[in-house]
Amino acid sequence: MIYRFLFPTKFSHTGASAFLLALRVIFGVLLMNHGIQKWSNFQELSTMFPDPLGIGSSISLGLAIFGELVCSMGFIIGLLYRLAMIPMIFTMVIAFFVIHANDAFAVKELAFVYLAVFVLMYIAGPGKFSVDNFIGSKLEQRK
Repeated sequence: MIYRFLFPTKFSHTGASAFLLALRVIFGVLLMNHGIQKWSNFQELSTMFPDPLGIGSSISLGLAIFGELVCSMGFIIGLLYRLAMIPMIFTMVIAFFVIHANDAFAVKELAFVYLAVFVLMYIAGPGKFSVDNFIGSKLEQRK
């Protein structure tokens, strides 16, 4: 039986969906913590938060909080999954390529890890353990 574990011949959609769910929960909660920290310190951060888009520090901070906190919630449960991921990916692109552009890689490594995971998960989709899959299944049954 150990050879089936070492040399699998069948792909498990349930296993892959469980893996995607675990990744959504882990990375969603981790990113959500960054958003909660920013939200909790909004007053202090709003005056000095980077403004890479030229729209003001407070608005830039609000957009970062939206991407890290609000969109993480949709990401975790798989609700409007790919739409929720767009602000998350955009936030990490700005963090990696703009805010930390001239920093050592060790400083911007976390933004890169999030960016890589989110792009790969965007491509993979939410899996069958998601609200989107539930809604999609119900819509298919109506046809």
